[in-house]
Amino acid sequence: MAGDIPVRGAVVISGSEVSWRFSRASGPGGQGVNTTDSRVELVFDLAHSRSLPEHLRDRALARLAPRLANGVLTIVVDSERSQLQNRSEAQRRLARVMSEAIAPPPPPRRRTRPTRASVERRLRAKRRRSDTKRMRRTGDPD
Repeated sequence: MAGDIPVRGAVVISGSEVSWRFSRASGPGGQGVNTTDSRVELVFDLAHSRSLPEHLRDRALARLAPRLANGVLTIVVDSERSQLQNRSEAQRRLARVMSEAIAPPPPPRRRTRPTRASVERRLRAKRRRSDTKRMRRTGDPD
């Protein structure tokens, strides 16, 4: 489990840059619920990571700023009863979060104009709706 974590393309987070903390999870667990440390906290120091190139690290730091505490990303998993499964899930979540954070920005939106036919359809529908409401009015129809 302490192996490298593939993120996106050739980007891989070294297992040595990730630290783990374990504690007792709340919720179901059967007989071992009070004795097993199945809750997992994966701690990744993004600000000082050597696994990411500088431009990707800066992009990730900017995008993940609300989730970081002093440049450290913490992922907590306690959804499974097994510590091993929670560790696997924490690694998957780290890979997904980092992949989204280092993804290139989307291309800028190109402004377009509505087609003449769509403008005519919209105006025709507005006229039809207006006529319907005018016909519902009480009093003189003109």
